[in-house]
Amino acid sequence: MPAVVWKGFVSFGLVSFPVRLQAAARETPVRFHMLHKKDMSRVKEVFYCRAEDKPLDKGDIVKGYEVSKDEYVVIDQAELDKIAPKTAKVMDILQFVKADEFDPVFMDKSYHVLPEGDVLKPYALLREAMVKRQQFAIAKLAMHNREHIVVLRPSGEELMLHTMFFADEVQKATVKAVSAKFSDKEMKLAFQLIDTLSGRFQPEKYHDEYQANVERLVEQKQKGERIRPTAYRQPRAPVSILEALQKSLAENKAEDKAGSKPAPKRKSRSRKAA
Repeated sequence: MPAVVWKGFVSFGLVSFPVRLQAAARETPVRFHMLHKKDMSRVKEVFYCRAEDKPLDKGDIVKGYEVSKDEYVVIDQAELDKIAPKTAKVMDILQFVKADEFDPVFMDKSYHVLPEGDVLKPYALLREAMVKRQQFAIAKLAMHNREHIVVLRPSGEELMLHTMFFADEVQKATVKAVSAKFSDKEMKLAFQLIDTLSGRFQPEKYHDEYQANVERLVEQKQKGERIRPTAYRQPRAPVSILEALQKSLAENKAEDKAGSKPAPKRKSRSRKAA
C-alpha cells in the first residue's frame, strides 16, 4: 500500500473534513548502478568537507540557509515544523474553476485524496458537486518543506489532487502560432484517420519500450550475442498531405482487417521424451 504523505483537513467555507494523501503514480525508469571500472564494485556517494579535506558521516551534517557569502544560519527540522503555515494541516479551497478552462500544463505530481475516519458525507458532497458543476478546486497545501498550489478534481468515486507549477515556473513557447488553409477533402480524411485511431483510453495497453530494449540488451550481452540495433522507419515530411492521409487510412484499414481475423489454429505436436 502506498505510504501516506500528508494528513489534514480539506476546508471550503465552514465545511471541513479529514483526509490523507497517498502518491498516485511514480516513475519506474531504467536504473543503472555506478561501478568502479577497475574492479566492478559499487560506488557510493560521499559527503566531503572542503575545509577539513575529509569525508563526513550523515550525523555530522546540518541544514544551513545562506544569508550572505559563506555565512549561514543553521536550521533543524523541529524549527521548520514550528513555523509551518496553516496549510501544513488545513487545505483551504481558494477558488473553483471550470474543468475545461484548466490548463493541464500546470499539473505536476498526482495523489489520491482519501477520506480519513468516519466523516464521509462532506467528502462525497464536495466530489458530487464538482462532478455536476464540472469544476475543479484550487487550494494551497504545505508539505515537504514547501507550500504548493494544488488542484482537486473528481475521478470516479474519489478525489484526486495534483500539485501545480507556479505561473513563473511554466515555460512559454517561443514559436509562432501555426495556421494554414485546408480543403474539405483533407479535413474529411483527417477526421476519418482520427476515427480509425479512436477508442476508449486503456492505459494498460502502453508499455515502456525503452526498458524492454535495455532488458533485451542485457540478455544479449550475458549470452555473448551480437547487439541487434532497433529497426524503424525514419519519418519524412509528406510531399502531399492528401496522399499521406489516403495511404495512412489504407494502412490502418488493412491492419484492422488483419487484426479481426481469428488466429490460425496450431497443430499440436507430440514431444519426444528426453
